[in-house]
Amino acid sequence: MIVRHFTDEDYKKGLDARTWAKLLGYTRPYRLQVAALILIMVFFAILDAVTPILTMYAIDHFAVPRQTQGLGWFAALFALIAAGRGFAVWAMIVTGGRINTHVSYDIRKAGFDHLQELSFSYFDKRPVGWLMSRLTSDAETLGRTLSWGIVDLVWGFALMLMMAAIMLWLNAKLAVVVLLVLPLLVLTTSKFQKKTLEKYRAVRKVNSEITGAFNEGIIGAKTTKTLVREDANLKEFLSHTGKMHDVSVAAACYASLYLPVVLILGAIGSAAALWIGGNGVVAGQVTYGTLVAFLSYATSFFQPLQDLAKRFPELQNSQAAAERIFSMIETQPEIQDSPTASKAKALPDFIGNVQFERVGFAYNPNEPVLEGFSLDVQAGQTVALVGPTGAGKSTIANLACRFYEPTAGTIRIDGHDYRDMPLQWLQSHLGIVQQAPHLFSGSIADNIRYGKLEATEAEIRTAAEMVNAHPFIMELDQGYNFTVNENGANLSTGQKQLLALARVMLANPKLLVLDEATSSVDTETEKLIQSAINKLRANRTSFIIAHRLSTIRAADRILFIDHGRIVEEGDHRHLLRLQGRYHKLYTRQFLDEKETELLG
Repeated sequence: MIVRHFTDEDYKKGLDARTWAKLLGYTRPYRLQVAALILIMVFFAILDAVTPILTMYAIDHFAVPRQTQGLGWFAALFALIAAGRGFAVWAMIVTGGRINTHVSYDIRKAGFDHLQELSFSYFDKRPVGWLMSRLTSDAETLGRTLSWGIVDLVWGFALMLMMAAIMLWLNAKLAVVVLLVLPLLVLTTSKFQKKTLEKYRAVRKVNSEITGAFNEGIIGAKTTKTLVREDANLKEFLSHTGKMHDVSVAAACYASLYLPVVLILGAIGSAAALWIGGNGVVAGQVTYGTLVAFLSYATSFFQPLQDLAKRFPELQNSQAAAERIFSMIETQPEIQDSPTASKAKALPDFIGNVQFERVGFAYNPNEPVLEGFSLDVQAGQTVALVGPTGAGKSTIANLACRFYEPTAGTIRIDGHDYRDMPLQWLQSHLGIVQQAPHLFSGSIADNIRYGKLEATEAEIRTAAEMVNAHPFIMELDQGYNFTVNENGANLSTGQKQLLALARVMLANPKLLVLDEATSSVDTETEKLIQSAINKLRANRTSFIIAHRLSTIRAADRILFIDHGRIVEEGDHRHLLRLQGRYHKLYTRQFLDEKETELLG
């Protein structure tokens, strides 16, 4: 099992205010709900702050003098405050839950939308699991933090401010004793923040690696079983989970130190207040009710800090998650419309002439795939690309589709440098059938309609009939309403290929790319697919990549590609007469096929 590792290097170490500013931007559409949540928590903090004053009043006016006059209205007021607290809790849960749900949804949507815009090269370098962890666990973490984090922060700061003011009002000397602990708490928090953030960055990174390992293990389950690699894969996966265990324990241990420090400092402040306040009671300078209320405030003053201490690891975890999501959302596509393309108003009709003019390209700067490659394809021509693996065939087709752009030279479509035209203009006229076509969960009709969303049932059926898919569809239970499993797992490779051809036929593109469309099917299915291809490529500019040369004999031009160069060119008969590399490859394949037929 091979799992690729990635780091997000675009963000500096330490708490990044820009990251939190971007994150808070996702609450703007719900600012009324956020404002309501803030008011609810301020209201809740006020009720919490006045409760010790009620206790003080009860001790000084009822308990110490041992009288009950006015106790009825006092009890009613106490009950009213208790009811208000209950209402505030209900409103907090409802409002905070809505913000959590909305923000998580918006972050996932923003991430998924941006993935649709990114170039092929981005997906070449990142496994599916790496991306999934950002759109699932990371997005959920951020939504939870923005909602319940607001609850804790607003309630905590509001309560502390009000309690500090009340303590100063009750007894300034005792209040100063308690508040002297705050500078130590601020210093401690700043020290723990940086280290804890580093630990949780490591946790999020390893979590992505594990998600990637899960994804590869599930997708490659058949290969694993056929190669009997279950034990080896388990060992490799245990290595990842062991690493996750180590970094998680390290982060938890470090984060767990913060809360005891807060508790100890709070206890020191409360003990000092008790000592000084107790002496004040003995001296007759402080009432019993005031001392009890003050001790309640001194103890409760550090409760918000304790709650924030519990939230502190989550905040660090959330920043790490935010950095990773924003590193994805803010990635710029390598292929973008130029300023001139974006301003283009009247777009020309797409005819289908494709010209490569001394094109160079490299996936790795030190390993060029194409150098000075030139090719002129006329509209309606079918060009077949053959040659050894790694010769550059797929690269040529991908460049023609502008999935990648040349690093040197120019590619023109109908005489225009295609970098000066909108990307959507080209790709809206593009049809591709790959060696392993992707089908989506849903009905067969939906999968064909994917090429033209507004297509009618009649159009879908016509497209299926034209590519010879209709007969097998009608043999399936429910026909065109047959439910396709994930990636077409309940269909054969040939059936999936025919559906992919029907999808392209329905889209009616001007530029067609067929990448090994018949390489993984039996002879009978190959004939059906070849017949469909012949119909599909009629009056379209087509690039066909094929190892099975029997499928390209009707091509207008066959190019034998090796090391990014055209070493032989012509139609099938011409290349056979040359007695060159194409002839050698074709003859060997022909003999192998005949031998297989005889043995079969």
